[in-house]
Amino acid sequence: MTASIIIQILLLGIALSMDAFAVSVASGLTISDINKKKSIFIAFVFGFMQALMPLIGYFLVEGIVLIVGESSGNSAGKIMGDIVSWIAFALLIFIGTKMIIDGIKDLKKEEELKEEKLFTVKEILYFGLATSIDALGTGVALHAGLSTNTTIWLHVSIIMVITFSLSLIGLFLGHQVERLFKGKHEITVIIGGAILIALAIWIILSHYLGI
Repeated sequence: MTASIIIQILLLGIALSMDAFAVSVASGLTISDINKKKSIFIAFVFGFMQALMPLIGYFLVEGIVLIVGESSGNSAGKIMGDIVSWIAFALLIFIGTKMIIDGIKDLKKEEELKEEKLFTVKEILYFGLATSIDALGTGVALHAGLSTNTTIWLHVSIIMVITFSLSLIGLFLGHQVERLFKGKHEITVIIGGAILIALAIWIILSHYLGI
């Protein structure tokens, strides 16, 4: 494994973690009871999922190649990349739209009737899946030359550490902005929802336009 490959993996890890970073900012903005322990949990989930998906994608392609050959494996990998990008798009649009609707409803409520958005493991797992599922397609790219059955474990570990670190930074930044809107939590929920919708659109554009 050369220094060039390590640099490529580092850059890939940063690129993949941008989704998790954006959602971390949104989470820091919207989760009112976030603390150090919950931040570490969120960052771990995002990092773990961002490493798991390329690993799954890599070995799915490896299995297809062993069964039906290299060309069929590459074709199946491309189809898989298309499907998972649209799944990620749908999940983020759904969650983001719901957050905006809830935020707008809270704007119209009396102050005493407003409900703050609280941390839930279920939602964090949804976010982890939504931000990482498109990385299944990255496993295809790793299989095409960057990784081997041995080095893939190191490569996804690097991706996990990068995503974990940037997710913590995103959570911190989001929470700092949320503090500026203290007493206007519904506004930060709307902003968080808008970030998720923008991210969903970006995933599709980047997948098909290569941007």
